[in-house]
Amino acid sequence: MSGERSREAFERARAVLPGGVSSPVRAFSPHPFYAERAQGSRIWDIDGGCYIDYCMGYGPLLFGHAPTFVRDAIVEQLDRGWLYGTPTEGEVELAERLCTYYPSIEMVRFVSTGTEATMAALRIARGYTGRSKIIKVEGGFHGAHDAVLVKAGSGALTHGVPDSLGVPQEFTRHTLQVPFNDPEALAHVLDANAEEVAALIIEPVMGNVGPILPENGYLEEVRRLTREHDVVLIFDEVITGFRLGIGGAQEYYGVVPDMTTLGKVLGGGLPIGVVGGRREIMQHVAPQGKVYQAGTFNANPLSIAAGLAITARLEREDVYRVLSERGRALREAIEDVIHRLGLPYSVVGIASMLKLFFGSTPTNYVEAKRCDATGYLELFRNMLSCGVFLPPSQYETDFISYAHTDEDIERTVQAYESSLTRA
Repeated sequence: MSGERSREAFERARAVLPGGVSSPVRAFSPHPFYAERAQGSRIWDIDGGCYIDYCMGYGPLLFGHAPTFVRDAIVEQLDRGWLYGTPTEGEVELAERLCTYYPSIEMVRFVSTGTEATMAALRIARGYTGRSKIIKVEGGFHGAHDAVLVKAGSGALTHGVPDSLGVPQEFTRHTLQVPFNDPEALAHVLDANAEEVAALIIEPVMGNVGPILPENGYLEEVRRLTREHDVVLIFDEVITGFRLGIGGAQEYYGVVPDMTTLGKVLGGGLPIGVVGGRREIMQHVAPQGKVYQAGTFNANPLSIAAGLAITARLEREDVYRVLSERGRALREAIEDVIHRLGLPYSVVGIASMLKLFFGSTPTNYVEAKRCDATGYLELFRNMLSCGVFLPPSQYETDFISYAHTDEDIERTVQAYESSLTRA
């Protein structure tokens, strides 16, 4: 595969798209490949290359690319129209299902993206509590809005420092940070900011630097501390929702937050976001309350149709057992490879999420940043040459789908062995 058409497309893109892409993570040297089509566990580029895909759209494609049952639901809705500007019965039905799956959710607001969901959740928490400060975890990613674009590692008790140009420091001065897996730091910040903190937003499993898993008892202690200080606990389950189970990480770990944000898997590959929570909190959302949130594409009929199809399939099939088995098989096989090659690396994962870290198993963002990101990019390119597409970053999670087969796993392990031998 020469990649000539992709190279030419990238040159054209650089003239009209900043950096040649529409999202930073899609850019990698010397140029990204340009997808032509995808089906199941495979993605094809415009140069004729075919790859086993573990990026899976960065997480949404739990059933792989273009599953027939999701496509059929979308086509059926297309025949009836795809934007009304009015409510639909579908959104009511999907909301009812979400309230059944997640004990933390009694009411929901549908939005179009995970970014919108986290942004709305923080606004609602502030409106509900009447407080201004929020806490996030260092390295936690909650979308690209101003309040959470805070430079990681700026210190738990310092004002947040914007992690992007164009974000006034005034917008982040109410954002505090704590390390993941460090309940003592959280307790310290809460004590130091008594009755000023509206919410803690946290990925129960850190997905954008990992995955990084919570240590035993950590989430339970987070729940205890936030409840003790009357702070709204928001689980950002845009990645883990429907990925670890139909009830997400809160079902998996048995910890119930006050609010939850969802996205990715629920849309089956179409844009969707959800912010949900206890009734007493969500009643503050307009038009019932005075916290404003709106959007032309909220509860878009196509995304709702995909969500109904996805949840119906998850309810009646043993999807999670299969995903867990494949995830465990791939992680164990990669571990065997690195042990046989004598490499000081680690494999981290849960359910159908995994990552090979070029370093020791991280428990927080600072430890993850010690890993060899440059070495990982060499692995990424070697794997691509072997026909396996991983996310092009040491700090992005790899995802297994229901469409991946035992043969895919076997070929992937062979690619790891070949690529790591060359690295």
